[in-house]
Amino acid sequence: MEHALSPTTLAELRRPRPYPAVSVLTPTHRREPDNAQDPVRLRNAVAEAKRQLESDPAVTRSGRSAVVDQLDRALAEIDLAHAEDGLVIFAAPGEHQVWSLARPVPERVVLSDTFLTRNLVSAQAAERPFWVLSVSADRVTLWNGGADRVTEERIEDFPMARGPENFDAERQQRIGDQPSTFRDEGTRHFLREADTAMSRILRHSPRALYITGEPAALSMLAEVGGATSRNAVHIPHGGLASGSPEAVWQAVRPVIAAEARRNVESVRRELESARGRKEFAAGVDEIWQNARQARIRLLAVEENYRITVRDDGDHLIPAMSGDLDAREDIVDEIVEQCLETGADVRFVPDGMLGDAQGIAAVLRY
Repeated sequence: MEHALSPTTLAELRRPRPYPAVSVLTPTHRREPDNAQDPVRLRNAVAEAKRQLESDPAVTRSGRSAVVDQLDRALAEIDLAHAEDGLVIFAAPGEHQVWSLARPVPERVVLSDTFLTRNLVSAQAAERPFWVLSVSADRVTLWNGGADRVTEERIEDFPMARGPENFDAERQQRIGDQPSTFRDEGTRHFLREADTAMSRILRHSPRALYITGEPAALSMLAEVGGATSRNAVHIPHGGLASGSPEAVWQAVRPVIAAEARRNVESVRRELESARGRKEFAAGVDEIWQNARQARIRLLAVEENYRITVRDDGDHLIPAMSGDLDAREDIVDEIVEQCLETGADVRFVPDGMLGDAQGIAAVLRY
């Protein structure tokens, strides 16, 4: 199942496809007893997608067969033992993807000529993904970080390792001077290569970067680095280049938690200042109007804020789930729209926005 949504991946997902491109969304659960319902809901969602394919006169017999085959393949790949809060299946002739999201999604099936990506975009923004680079003299490992975990990422040249021909570990032990490893020209060249590989990744998938390692390793990396010395947060903690995901997560978790607290306080100050300048908006209807006009500079959304609405042509009005023309993921639509127009989107703890009804914004004008 997929987790990391890079700009390149998103562009590929949004590419027009021959009709029908099918998107299947279903809520999932991480823990018992709620997760007992997930297998049934997933099978029902896929069955509904097949029913719509069968009943749609615009879908040819060969097209239907091709998409049903991809839906069955996707279903066989899903491991609900590792489910998060939402699941998205994309299927079209000759291709399928399964995305696990750390954010709930509405239960729905959509047949179109593009995949439905707004829930992925919103989940990515809420999760605030990051990179962790763990460095040592003979190994550099890249980790993909999310809301409550890191996993090893095997892209570009990572993990990078120096073989026996260019790293004499026995000599380092014999002379008893481990810090001298980081004065060695071979180590300098090795870390420079790691920096170059990390630079390529950040160009295609920009996100916050944390670097762990012994102080001497971090110092040398800062000397030789480009991407790894600009805006990266250094965490003096060695032994993680060959460590476990849990060990890496525990090392970076306090730093990320502290940054999250600073982020919340920064949002609070910006919203208060915007009130004074009369550049403040709140409530889903007012926010939606401004989002469509690209007027939002900063969007703040409480983490679990959800609302179902219906568009009467002039305004969004509250609706019940399942109502005709109900829009159950309007918050995700707003998040995607704001990101598309260059707004800064921040998710904040529930209740922080007070009378702003779960969603607020700082306007550009």
